[in-house]
Amino acid sequence: MAIKIAMIGAGSIGFTRTLLRDILAVPELANTTFAFTDISEKNLEMVKQLCEREIAASNLPASITTTTDRRAAVADSDYVISTIRQGGLPAFQTDIDIPLKYGVDQCVGDTLCAGGLMYAQRTIPALLDFCQDIREVAKPGALFLNYSNPMAMNVWACNQYGGVNTVGLCHGVQGAHWQITTCIELWAKKEGLLKENEHIHRRDVDVIAAGINHQTWFIKVNWRGMDMLPRLLELFEAHPQFPQTEKVRIDVLRRFGYYSTESNGHLSEYLPWYRKRTNEISQWIDLSNWINGETGGYLRVTTEGRNWFETDFPNWLKEEPQPISAAKRSEEHGSYIIEAMETGRVYRGHFNVVNQQHITNLPDGCVIEIPGYVDRTGINMPVVGDLPLACAATCSASVRVQQMGMEAAVHGDVTLLKQSMLHDPLVGAVCNPEEVWQMTDELLIAQAQWLPQYQKEIPQAKARLEAAVKNGTRVKTIETEGAARLHVKTVAEMESNRAEAKANAGAADKGKMTKVS
Repeated sequence: MAIKIAMIGAGSIGFTRTLLRDILAVPELANTTFAFTDISEKNLEMVKQLCEREIAASNLPASITTTTDRRAAVADSDYVISTIRQGGLPAFQTDIDIPLKYGVDQCVGDTLCAGGLMYAQRTIPALLDFCQDIREVAKPGALFLNYSNPMAMNVWACNQYGGVNTVGLCHGVQGAHWQITTCIELWAKKEGLLKENEHIHRRDVDVIAAGINHQTWFIKVNWRGMDMLPRLLELFEAHPQFPQTEKVRIDVLRRFGYYSTESNGHLSEYLPWYRKRTNEISQWIDLSNWINGETGGYLRVTTEGRNWFETDFPNWLKEEPQPISAAKRSEEHGSYIIEAMETGRVYRGHFNVVNQQHITNLPDGCVIEIPGYVDRTGINMPVVGDLPLACAATCSASVRVQQMGMEAAVHGDVTLLKQSMLHDPLVGAVCNPEEVWQMTDELLIAQAQWLPQYQKEIPQAKARLEAAVKNGTRVKTIETEGAARLHVKTVAEMESNRAEAKANAGAADKGKMTKVS
């Protein structure tokens, strides 16, 4: 079957190459036409070269076109996929660095908190432009699959204001599902329920996760007919690594009774409890991997990898292309949704969709993440019912922040944006109202080039900050690298000081011994 898939933001090799390989691993989709579009023609051509080599090595009839004309790419598409990062790394840098001056210490900053809210202000206008193209030139009923963060706000805007059926896709549930599976496997071997050489796949562990993106909770976990939910805390605490790398998630599991899908660093910045006091942040993070809580960890990693086109691309061209096969298919939902809709093979995954009484104690109209089933009839979402109250309360606070942030992005409403910042759990725990107002003005000024809906407001934001300086009401900001980064230096300095003291003590003892002798 010949279908066309437009990929917006295709100049980034990660998602583009993975999704293309996943889709072409399905025999019925082997002759798919991919329309790659991006703002960088150079990056597009390099990604196209790498992908075409793999298509040729696999003897597949698929084809790729590239264009910087997004509308041309979307024309006659059956599916449209977005993986954009609006504003790129320069904007992302300000998402992290400016709030840090006001004491807001983020690990990722792309979903909620100050960084996520500003990311929505940049991304939503772009996505609404994509939606207009989809409505006007894509095939009727074309499905928009969004991978771009902040997931919930983006999907909310596209469905409410973009007029396009939009589904948000994230791999957080799969990652946490694997963690749970690993814990069950270790426990089962200790209990004699598995042999040492036996392993469990996550397919063997039945789960239901429900909530909002990056705050989704495992409310059902079964293995071999056993309810494993009451055992999860015990299992995670017994794991050789997780008590060190997942301190926030395990603490929340201890207090809520439910495990969150999202990483330690992510979860720590969505809640008001773990990153609000600089001297306590180091207690809740682990620096063996950025995702465990490092200040600006994701920014650092993406910045370090930004020059892959210049460094890795020539080396990849020298390597033998990797044939596409089902065995190497990733767990990203996108290809499985397309496969199910085109072939009728049923797929079950966790998707971000508009709540329509699916979670009964979260507001209708917000974007939730729950299990769904896909076949030729489309994406079908069952009713989950009520979330446990603590989980619902946490999600509810974030949902209203998301709603205000989404509406602010659509309408260019500065007051609503500031109110969303004020009500954000971590920002509100760290900043007083005037700090929030001035921080938001500073972010608007720094990101003006990516905020078309705020162009009339930017001069007023500048005037407000200038007036605050003149009349002495400008709030005090700090110069810091962030608690997690400083923790690394502090530990290193302490170890260095201890080593120096030990060496000095040894030298002194040696001197005393020499004198005695």
